[in-house]
Amino acid sequence: MSRIKRGVTTRAKHKRILEQAKGFRGRRKNTIRVARQAVEKAGQYAYRDRKVKKRNFRALWIQRINAAVRAEGLTYSQFIHGAKLAGIELDRKAMADLAMNEGAIFNAVIAQAKAALPA
Repeated sequence: MSRIKRGVTTRAKHKRILEQAKGFRGRRKNTIRVARQAVEKAGQYAYRDRKVKKRNFRALWIQRINAAVRAEGLTYSQFIHGAKLAGIELDRKAMADLAMNEGAIFNAVIAQAKAALPA
């Protein structure tokens, strides 16, 4: 049986890691042992921060809606409650976009939510 030499596969694995570490500083970009740790940690941060990005955008949308709604004399929570009662099924992303770019339309949505609130 012939002997298997692993240089080709090892080099390919190392090359893949070092390409992912491109742009890192110091030994993190060219020493395989350090680069592997750096790439692994970078992947952990990327995975975590994909979730954090969603969280941050939702918070931004809520702030934008709150600012637009307070100008009309409601709080954010009152507006959301009124929108649920009125059957308005826009998500926060769409409402924030309306609040920023289509003020007149959003004011009509606010009026509907206000009318649905119990007096």
